[in-house]
Amino acid sequence: MGLSGIGPGSLILILVIVALLFGTKRLRNLGGDIGAAVKSFRKGVKDEDSSNQDQESNHSSR
Repeated sequence: MGLSGIGPGSLILILVIVALLFGTKRLRNLGGDIGAAVKSFRKGVKDEDSSNQDQESNHSSR
């Protein structure tokens, strides 16, 4: 059975169990850490794309 077999009630139950195990403060910290990581990743991808475009424009102007 794949992920499609998990219903909304099951997801809520899983989230409640995780909150009880780890505590809400730790989950908030984890959420902030994940958000910062995603933001850093997006910035890195954006910087990489812009540097690739700069390199392509330098090669085509020669």
